[in-house]
Amino acid sequence: RGAQLFAPGANCGGFPLVLAGEARVFRMAPTGRQLEMYRLTPGEICLVSSASLFSGETLSAHAEMQTDGTLWMIRPDLFENWLQRIPAFRQFVLGQFATRMADLTALIDALAFHRLDQRLAQALLGQGPRVLSTHQQLADRLGTAREIVTRLLKRFESAGWVGLSREKIDILQPAVLRQVAAGEISG
Repeated sequence: RGAQLFAPGANCGGFPLVLAGEARVFRMAPTGRQLEMYRLTPGEICLVSSASLFSGETLSAHAEMQTDGTLWMIRPDLFENWLQRIPAFRQFVLGQFATRMADLTALIDALAFHRLDQRLAQALLGQGPRVLSTHQQLADRLGTAREIVTRLLKRFESAGWVGLSREKIDILQPAVLRQVAAGEISG
């Protein structure tokens, strides 16, 4: 948990495949503010690593393990060999690449076209009736400052939509949060 897998500017040491656990891939501003690009769970591949291997460029983001886990690092020469010789592997990589591109397009759309209260409501609803997260983790995921997330969560709490306690958010009114997420009402 917390182990750094790679950082921007480094050469890609191989093709990581998550076998167990969860990793987070993110960009970081010079101010330290983070934007989560996506998470890797077992059986998923990393778009940033794949792009680096395909292009020969250095890595463009950070990745760190969020839980204890197991990662299989496929050497670049083996990765290239498998792409050329094993059609099923090539299909797997390209399919994962397409899925990650769709995820990143959705992230860009959310950042460009949705208010932060909508994005926060969507993030909360996507994690079940009890969200185990710090305000900072939510802020990193949404690409904003912790203080803004805290302010919005307190507003949600005052309205009776959520209950707040240390590193825990209880969803009390999911139907209302769905309306906020859809932009039907403001949070």
